This record gives sequence, C-alpha cells and structure tokens, in this order.
Amino acid sequence: MQSRHWLALCAAAFLTLSAWLVIPASAHHASAPFYDPETRVEFEGTVTRWVFRNPHAFLFLDVENEDGSVSEWQVELGAPVSIRRAGWTPDTLAIGQRVLVAGNRSRAEGSNGVCCVRMTRPDGRPVTEGGAVEEASTQ
Repeated sequence: MQSRHWLALCAAAFLTLSAWLVIPASAHHASAPFYDPETRVEFEGTVTRWVFRNPHAFLFLDVENEDGSVSEWQVELGAPVSIRRAGWTPDTLAIGQRVLVAGNRSRAEGSNGVCCVRMTRPDGRPVTEGGAVEEASTQ
C-alpha cells in the first residue's frame, strides 16, 4: 500500500514539474496572427519613446503622413535579452533620432504597428554594428 502511495506522489510531482516547464514555453506567440507578413510597410520616423522591457521591447516613432499630419507608429522588437545579443541597448537610439523602418504591418484595423523590422539610419547605415539589420547579399 505504501509503494502505491509513493508511486502516486512521484507521478504527481513529475506532472507538476512538466507543467512548469511546458506552459511558459507554449505561452510565447508567433507574430503572424498579429502582423501580416504579406503587407510590408516602409517609413521614416523620429524616435519619441523607447520601451526596453519584457516581454518585448517597443520603439515609438512620429511619422509624417502625406497630408502633413503626424501619426505615432509602434515598432515591436524582440525580447530585451535577445536584442541585447544583437547589440541593442536602451542607449542605441536617442529621442529625436530619425530612422528608416521596413516591416510587417499590424493586422489590427486602424493601428500603426509594425514588427519583424529592418531598421537603418537615414544614410543607410545599420542602427547597430552587429549586422542584425543587414540584408543578405546576392554576391
């Protein structure tokens, strides 16, 4: 009788430990439900805010529209730990700095969001020297 009790306790502990490991991993989402990979947008904007915290870093830009009005765009980046590895820090972009952005537009109607971006300085140089924003060459 005691061996059954011990076996049930071990099985419960195993299931609990498995749930602790699996549930956080399954909570991460793909970007396709939120951002349309078929709708790429390109724009130039001025950095207004830079939020460098989990679960994803966000960059906010003021972008001038064709009619002269200004819209705020939200650029979703990766997790801070991941983008740090590519050379990004909270000091990478200064408030007021201009950047060129190309990425997948948000699926949310009426929103100005973008992710999966390629970002450069207005002169074409990458924002970071780590090469994470450079496109592959055909040479």
